[in-house]
Amino acid sequence: MPGKPQTPRRQQRSTRVKLRGAIPAQVLLESGREIQARLSQLSENGGLLSLENPLDEGIQVATLFKVGSTSFRCRSKMMFPMWATRGCLQPFRFLELSDENRAGLTLELESLMQGGPVEARTE
Repeated sequence: MPGKPQTPRRQQRSTRVKLRGAIPAQVLLESGREIQARLSQLSENGGLLSLENPLDEGIQVATLFKVGSTSFRCRSKMMFPMWATRGCLQPFRFLELSDENRAGLTLELESLMQGGPVEARTE
């Protein structure tokens, strides 16, 4: 007699910090072109960039930014952009983030949540 079918556990969403464009970032395209952006949101899995013009969905880029005392350069994949009042907001997902960088990012996000000048949200 088979038991109840097991439903997969819903993975808990990682902590996201709203940065409101407080952190500058650069996006490096495969062509070598650099695009200036601002981080609107950041998590252990990726973030949300404020851009003047959207990038193509699915392209792979390098994202560069500094949070606290730690600098990050990560390969990322751009997701579908959303138009905003000024420019657009475009989510991205980290493709490669070393364990050392992930640990550093986690520490910096926790530090921001404990009273930094930005609003933090966990879901």
